[in-house]
Amino acid sequence: MAHATLKNSYHQLSDRLNLFPQGAPPSELLFQILEVLFTKDEAALVALLPIKPFNIAAAAKVWKKPAAESQNILENLASRGMLLDMELNGEQIFVLPPPMAGFFEFSMMRIGNAYDQKLLAELYYQYLNVEEDFVKALFAGGETQLGRAFVNEKALPGDNTLTVMDYERASEVIQTASHMGIGACYCRHKMQHFDKACDAPMDICMTFSGTAQSLIKHGIARRVDAKEGMDLLDQAQAHNLVQFGENVQQSVAFICNCCGCCCEAMLAAKRFAVLNPIATTNYLPQVTLDNCNGCAKCVTVCPVEAMGLVSAGDPHKPARKKARLDESLCLGCGVCARVCPTHGIQLKPRKSRVLTPVTTAHRAVLMAIERGNLQDLIFDNQAHWNHRAMAAVLGVILKLPPVKQIMASTQMKSRYLEQLMRPRSFVHLEH
Repeated sequence: MAHATLKNSYHQLSDRLNLFPQGAPPSELLFQILEVLFTKDEAALVALLPIKPFNIAAAAKVWKKPAAESQNILENLASRGMLLDMELNGEQIFVLPPPMAGFFEFSMMRIGNAYDQKLLAELYYQYLNVEEDFVKALFAGGETQLGRAFVNEKALPGDNTLTVMDYERASEVIQTASHMGIGACYCRHKMQHFDKACDAPMDICMTFSGTAQSLIKHGIARRVDAKEGMDLLDQAQAHNLVQFGENVQQSVAFICNCCGCCCEAMLAAKRFAVLNPIATTNYLPQVTLDNCNGCAKCVTVCPVEAMGLVSAGDPHKPARKKARLDESLCLGCGVCARVCPTHGIQLKPRKSRVLTPVTTAHRAVLMAIERGNLQDLIFDNQAHWNHRAMAAVLGVILKLPPVKQIMASTQMKSRYLEQLMRPRSFVHLEH
């Protein structure tokens, strides 16, 4: 009976996690991971929490526990990175993060955390690197992606011929964030337990604003200022790491500095390239044959194997090679252009701009629509339904293109939503 109760707690928590647009497909491996991260009682309690931000009173009400006891439980979970704990308008607010990008990473960002990290590394490796369901659902489940590549700013031409928006620059995120935290790279830390980690910097995983505020408070990340953040960005770029961050324009929560051998995002890009699991930059490298000497440095540094060598077709030098880009695989990060010794690679704009969601809410709604679970995002029973939450989500929906609005309406099967969308959709279709 005890075993059945334990399993039920983790099954319930799994169901709760799958209310996120980026969920976690249930499997025995997932339940084993959750058993390491949560006690049986914690799993049962967390399964009752809303996916929207909540305060101590809301948790106490749904748990039917005194506020002081609920606060202790919440703060203990936050101290281990299972919840995010931040202050908003003078009130302590908690957020249940998704598994990824979320508490999977947080459990490995502080080396020597309160977990058996070797066991976690083994379980994460099997769940993410051997089994495909989770990574495929996370990175290749729809058109809108969780993360995006940032352009390598040192690869940009110095003549200002490219228009680069502020939100496309990692430096802008670093210099404007209210808080910035640095923790151990989850991916390389995981691979370190298998003696498979590369020599790229470990202490370089960047979090910002509210997420950083919570992780710093509980010692999972260390606080750094913008100057040290820029120094770390320079260090990452010197190691030819790709900046992979949250796919939003405003209030970016994280930027990982990714290698092609350890990092989940880059590995997913190679495994599921045809599904475009990472939102690209708005740029593509262009190879100038006259300048390319076939040295293959661009091929070596490309994290997603988008660069290759082919014959240069030179009848006087039959062995001569040249670089060739597979545009369908390219992230547009520009690392190849930065390392080219002959300036044979230049960044050029893509034919059509890549659209980046404005906010986290905007991205979440898009992901939920495309993955067919918008109703889970809105009708969160544990949140005790409130009009402000509904208004926020509907506000995002009403700003979507007509096709996305129709998808949302179909999923919600709501006459109210259809009436809200009808005038705007008509105007869009007319114009």
